[in-house]
Amino acid sequence: MLNQNNLSALSQYHPVVIEGMGSYDPRDPTLVAAQVAARLRWHWEHKPVQQPKLIVTQGDPLEERGISAITPRVAAAFGLQRGLVCLDEAIAEYHAPNADRDNVIVEVRYSQLTAALDEYQPGILQRIEAAVDGLIQQKNHTRKTLGKGPLKDYFRHFALLQEVTKAACAQLCAGITVIHTASDINEFSVTSFYPVGLELDLIRADDLVPFASSHEPDHET
Repeated sequence: MLNQNNLSALSQYHPVVIEGMGSYDPRDPTLVAAQVAARLRWHWEHKPVQQPKLIVTQGDPLEERGISAITPRVAAAFGLQRGLVCLDEAIAEYHAPNADRDNVIVEVRYSQLTAALDEYQPGILQRIEAAVDGLIQQKNHTRKTLGKGPLKDYFRHFALLQEVTKAACAQLCAGITVIHTASDINEFSVTSFYPVGLELDLIRADDLVPFASSHEPDHET
């Protein structure tokens, strides 16, 4: 059952958010997860975390490849459990029912996080929405010049879910770790909206872990 106690439970952890391609990712998820885990180990050696860590996922249904196949492998590599954030049924009725809940110990809804954000910093949700909408306009303009149609409407929902999840978790938990599953982010992907949190100072640059270090090969295909 979802209630405010779920937010209290979430606040006891250090959230780890992994962002990347969905099931269309052609790479072996075991290899990608190993690289993500290696980068996280390096990051936490240089920036230790005192709270117990929790891998926070965002409602992806379980697939053979992509982010939903990678996150459980990273969790297993560290012996961590997972948290889950889903869109409210009024926004996307299919989202929560289809989410992978294996090893999930705390679940919250998007509206709970937006309410928490508004309490911490009134008006910030409107700024996030404006920034996301601005990026969508830019991306659609670029797509038009390339002869492509506009982004589907659901991109806004999931871009907001991504950015609100990180912003609220960082506030609730007084810290966060964010890592991508590739070095090169497709400019028309939901992941590509990550600069929003950085530009609004909701996520610190040193909270974002690069997939590959400067002396490592780029594993993106």
